[in-house]
Amino acid sequence: MKKILMLLTMISMLVLNSQAQVKEGVITYERKINMHKRIQDEQMKAMMPEFRVSKHLLMFSDSTSIYKAIPEDESPDPFEGGGGGMRMAFKMPGDGGEIYKNYATGLLIEQNEIFSKTFIITDTIKKQAWKLTGETMKVLGHNCFKATTKQTAKVAGAMMRRRGNENDSAGKAPELKDITLDITAWFAEDIISPVGPENNGGLPGVILMLDVNNGEMVFTAIDIKPTVNKKDIKQPTKGKKVTREEYRNTIKEMMQNFGPPGGGRRRDD
Repeated sequence: MKKILMLLTMISMLVLNSQAQVKEGVITYERKINMHKRIQDEQMKAMMPEFRVSKHLLMFSDSTSIYKAIPEDESPDPFEGGGGGMRMAFKMPGDGGEIYKNYATGLLIEQNEIFSKTFIITDTIKKQAWKLTGETMKVLGHNCFKATTKQTAKVAGAMMRRRGNENDSAGKAPELKDITLDITAWFAEDIISPVGPENNGGLPGVILMLDVNNGEMVFTAIDIKPTVNKKDIKQPTKGKKVTREEYRNTIKEMMQNFGPPGGGRRRDD
């Protein structure tokens, strides 16, 4: 009789756990970027605020997701500052575009906007080599586990040079250099989906908090809804279709033509 009662108890617990687990929803993230962390030049730091804060939406179902920025029409341009009226219209992934993923097929479609031009990149979802640490933390009431990884990313060299510098290399396209990023994620055990902010994911639960390079960029979930309209999770189509390499070359060309602060675009005459 005791064995039967124990078996019934275990079955009821499994049913309750399966009911508690969420496999779709909408998550709102706050993304905070430390704009000064990689900049040594004090003049450049004075042209932009130390932190840039924005909000982003992640809508996901059992096999697909879409990540996009929440528009803030009245928010100031984070790259607009004093001293010459420098303005650089550069938007990061998810700022003015979208990131779509299909986990059943491994398809990734990224829509990016740079200098008012929109591009569509078709790629595959890259796997991240996560290491689980066993540490736990609560995020919005959800029990989250810690995972870490390292990731290589390409970043541009110095885009802006001081006017009158004898070593000014304004005629050359900036180099894209490889850097290693230290990434720490906290994923929820009760939201069963491999999704996360931007191009991060692949864990056995949704990432609710993510730290890149010890505070250089931090994503924090500030709201979670357990349901989603699946019709809103659709592939972005607006933009010029390019490969990842073509997109990087376009960035280099645009940065080359942007020119030094206060000097407008570079002229070839």
